[in-house]
Amino acid sequence: MDSIDKALGEIPLPPYITAEDVTFALRAINVHAAEQWPDGQRCRNDRATHPCRLHRWGRRVLAMRGLTDQEFQTMLAEQEAARA
Repeated sequence: MDSIDKALGEIPLPPYITAEDVTFALRAINVHAAEQWPDGQRCRNDRATHPCRLHRWGRRVLAMRGLTDQEFQTMLAEQEAARA
């Protein structure tokens, strides 16, 4: 965990998860994906240690919505296919 993570803590979750929150969460996970660096995995967007705050927030939102890892990986793949 980076020092900024320690200072800021986790991003708060919404009181209830809407379809729009799921869309934002999928985007956060996709944009803040892991990238291999010489010193280990880093967020490809902000270079923080992976998983960064937004990536963790996205996963927590999807978990609160009841989605499994496999389900949101499928949703991410569908989003990528729609953009192509």
